[in-house]
Amino acid sequence: MKHQFFVISALEPSEGQEALNRFCAAHRVVAVERQFVADGPASFWSLCVTYQDSAGGPQGQRKSRVDYKELLSEQEFTAFARLRTLRKELSEQEGVPAYALFTNEQLADMVRRHVDSLAAMAEIEGVGPARIEKYGERFIEALKSAGLPESNGSS
Repeated sequence: MKHQFFVISALEPSEGQEALNRFCAAHRVVAVERQFVADGPASFWSLCVTYQDSAGGPQGQRKSRVDYKELLSEQEFTAFARLRTLRKELSEQEGVPAYALFTNEQLADMVRRHVDSLAAMAEIEGVGPARIEKYGERFIEALKSAGLPESNGSS
């Protein structure tokens, strides 16, 4: 999590409000803490915006998307597509967003690294023990059935 601070004049809020609105539109805001500082004509709002530094921002403000079809070989992209389908099926069954299981980047890393064990999956950034326990075996099965060459041990 990251923080951004804003000071908005109570008497002339336009400029500060615009800066705050631009920032909020371009970031994934988690929380906003605000405090009014009463100081006569110098009164102002002090705001601390907590946000996630993520690959995608709010709708309409997303950073350029990664085209995995260009980054992965044909065989790797086929495996990647299989993992995305599995992720979608599981997320729909559980009623959670697909990215709550694994992100596209994590799926692509599984394919690039030819993950063939839970230990190798644990080396992928952001994939923790709970996800490995809950989904690991299913995704490893999907990777193995995709026909990727065996891992060379340098996951």
